[in-house]
Amino acid sequence: MAEFFITLPSQGQRRGGDHLLQVGRAAELTGYTGAYAPFDPEGEESLVIAAGLLRQSRYLRLLAGFHPGIATPVYAAKVAASLQRFSGDRLDWRIDVDLDPAVARAHGDFTEGADRYARAEEFLTIAKGVWHQREYTHEGRFYQVLSGGFAPPLSGRAFPRVHLSGTSPEALALSVRHADVHVFDHGDDLSLTAELPGLTYGVRLAVHARETDEEAARDGFPGLAGSYERIARHIRDYIDQGVEVFYLEATPYLEETYRLGEHLLPLLAREIAHAG
Repeated sequence: MAEFFITLPSQGQRRGGDHLLQVGRAAELTGYTGAYAPFDPEGEESLVIAAGLLRQSRYLRLLAGFHPGIATPVYAAKVAASLQRFSGDRLDWRIDVDLDPAVARAHGDFTEGADRYARAEEFLTIAKGVWHQREYTHEGRFYQVLSGGFAPPLSGRAFPRVHLSGTSPEALALSVRHADVHVFDHGDDLSLTAELPGLTYGVRLAVHARETDEEAARDGFPGLAGSYERIARHIRDYIDQGVEVFYLEATPYLEETYRLGEHLLPLLAREIAHAG
């Protein structure tokens, strides 16, 4: 079954302090799988946003985007284990390996080039190690852990599903070793899935949908614009190519979360059921 995440607005795209909670509530009410809180250099920490939305929802998954420079992998895993415990295992991780250098340095991260992927490899190895193994030890280039590992109440939870992206050889290799979902952008070459055996595939889509193609027409729109039926056909084409997870972005966020949830998702559910 396909999964649909709605992308949450960044700090500069919000209207009022409770806008995030309203979008999250709309996503749960209208049947999305989850909500995606991207890493936002100017806004609140995505893991804190995820915690707030997990608390107010019962079924919604939260995908928190962050980069490995935010904390040690042990601390990131501890935060995640705590959120899994209090949410019934509804947290996913979206690891952003490549940041704009100016953004990275502004956050105190001066790791560059291939070292970013080497660090991400260690970060995920250690996070999974302390999660699943008591007395875990790791001696690496970027991190060291001596006799780590979680005991109850942190142990025993499901490790967050890891979403990774990128089309470079380094990105694909990292996904093969650590990802549950590899994320493509709309327009990327999906033949690269041949290099990612056994993974789930996702696609990021900016969407502008209305009742008719004429109503949805937008010059220069960098995504899918058209009627609900047209957008549904495009998404079905992706599904036929093996894509199972969709990260939808539509503005204005609150209104479009309701619109897509009330019109597009039911149409897709019917088409998928009919095709099955």
